[in-house]
Amino acid sequence: MHALDGVSLEIARNEFVAVRGPSGCGKSTLIHLLAGLEQPTTGEIVVDGLALHTADDAALTEYRRRQLGLVFQFFNLLPTMNVRENVSFPLLLQGVPAEESERRAAELIDLVGLTDRSTHFIHQLSGGEQQRTAIARALIHRPALLIADEPTGNLDSQSASSVMRLLEEIATERMTTLIVATHSDEVARAASRRVEMRDGRVVGDSSSIS
Repeated sequence: MHALDGVSLEIARNEFVAVRGPSGCGKSTLIHLLAGLEQPTTGEIVVDGLALHTADDAALTEYRRRQLGLVFQFFNLLPTMNVRENVSFPLLLQGVPAEESERRAAELIDLVGLTDRSTHFIHQLSGGEQQRTAIARALIHRPALLIADEPTGNLDSQSASSVMRLLEEIATERMTTLIVATHSDEVARAASRRVEMRDGRVVGDSSSIS
């Protein structure tokens, strides 16, 4: 049995797509392939002209560093850093001067509504605030593509709704292509396009429904 079987999708720039299905349906595998974290055994994956299926490690690293923002269910924030430091850290790794990194981090922290929490450490934040911090960090290098894997999976319903509204605003206002993997009907309904998956196959795609 294949994790993905005969999946063929074309996603336009600035589109907001929800990939929905139960656990084990293949959506996380699809997300990992789009992020260049896994390689397909067959088939092609092309993102903005870059063939991920043939790219070497250096090209994939550069792709993730420059073009891609990733948001995970478990936040993956650094507990020894405060909000501002977590958000600016990817730029510092790229050699961006500290002053510029902090300026861009401050803009994004304001965007996600955490300016008054910018000096707080991760353990001092709620789950929703941690996910907002993770979203700001994912946007710090101005990616063309933002991928979120179960971004509301660890949140209560109120925090989940708040995070989804934020992602919708980002997709619209920043002209960012947004792909969200989810098992939630509510999250999927927020997207402009919904792709349904079962057993490694695409079984529904709202873009093809007139």
